[in-house]
Amino acid sequence: MKKQHIINRVLPGSIAEELEIEAGDILLAIDNTEIEDIFDYQFLVQDTYIEVLIQKPDGEEWLLEIDKEFDEDLGIEFENGLMDEYRHCHNKCIFCFIDQMPKGMRETLYFKDDDSRLSFLQGNYVTLTNMSDHDIDRITRYHLSPINISFQTMNPKLRCMMLNNRFAGEALKKVDTLYKAGITMNGQIVLCKGVNDGDELEYSIRELTKYLPHLESVSVVPVGLSKYREGLYPLEPFTKEDAYKVIDTIESWQKKLYPEHGLHFIHASDEWYILAERELPEEERYDGYLQLENGVGMTRLLLEEFADRMNKLAEERILPDDSIKREVSLATGLLAYPYIQRMINEMEDSFPNLKVHVYPIVNDFFGEHITVSGLLTGQDIEKQLKGKELGTGLLLPQNVLRSGEEVFLDDFTKSDLEKSLQVPIYIVKSSGYDFVNTVLGIE
Repeated sequence: MKKQHIINRVLPGSIAEELEIEAGDILLAIDNTEIEDIFDYQFLVQDTYIEVLIQKPDGEEWLLEIDKEFDEDLGIEFENGLMDEYRHCHNKCIFCFIDQMPKGMRETLYFKDDDSRLSFLQGNYVTLTNMSDHDIDRITRYHLSPINISFQTMNPKLRCMMLNNRFAGEALKKVDTLYKAGITMNGQIVLCKGVNDGDELEYSIRELTKYLPHLESVSVVPVGLSKYREGLYPLEPFTKEDAYKVIDTIESWQKKLYPEHGLHFIHASDEWYILAERELPEEERYDGYLQLENGVGMTRLLLEEFADRMNKLAEERILPDDSIKREVSLATGLLAYPYIQRMINEMEDSFPNLKVHVYPIVNDFFGEHITVSGLLTGQDIEKQLKGKELGTGLLLPQNVLRSGEEVFLDDFTKSDLEKSLQVPIYIVKSSGYDFVNTVLGIE
């Protein structure tokens, strides 16, 4: 029996709509080939002529002959984005944040994924330890790129220890196969103090440069340490002096690599610069923000977009200085607070009738070492803003909410918080342009 993939949605104006494919129909095969998952689907649907076998809800089968442009999509979405079951991570990494979660949260927060298919679909980082030779063969055959890899270290023995997996060192050989096939890769190193830093970091960077140019970038991020680490591997937070050393190591490699490869390649996440109290790199050093979702260059991009939007408002005289009469509040994580306050100060200087109360929220839920806004909870925001001056609205960054929903990490909802604080909440998207517009209350 052929594997069945239920169609969840047909996009308006698509090839599928023209052929009367509907939600609830089942995709059985393309070109008489059974589809294992999204890898197969995306590869098989590329050709200019394909034959698609669809089963209608009443069991009738339609064989559709389709002429189209190369790489033109059919316009169908499936109930399961992977078209298969999600693969669970079997490692027990010493730095895993999921192992540092308190009990009693929603079940989905405890799921550890290490699915290479999510690397292509959502940009997730994978360790390669849960990838079979069959997976590697399909990636190279279909030439799927980019794939994001969690290296942690290039020392095989140390990698086995860090991932608590005796095959973790051997898994690094899969990178050689991907490199030889010309697969574009990005990498990540979660740095743990006294474990894979110092000389080990130097060694890892040196080894990773051998995969240039197909390995386009590697980010170095500090391990996140919650207060729920009882029974876990003892790890310490990095200090300001540690951050200085990490940045110096990375910047020295950037200076070596850029003249030869035209890429800075190795990047420190924003947290290192903020911890070290050093100026962020200029925009050009982020190589087009290849590691943006990993916290590399996010602050620099925000500042650049902010400056661009403020300049446009001034140059085009869109808003007279006295046209904005507004008092609002804004809550953010400790990490971003200095930059948010800096931008607000500039806005208040430009608009004298604008007043913004900026509140840095300490993460009591996970512990004070967690400083990113994306891990703030509704209950911490509620507790720390009760009785504070909030003005006519509270602004919150978009990443405090679950993607596509109005729910915080701890299941507090946006409406719960609005009722508790007695103030409307406005969500600020991640761009500097939206930051300015939302603060000023303009479209």
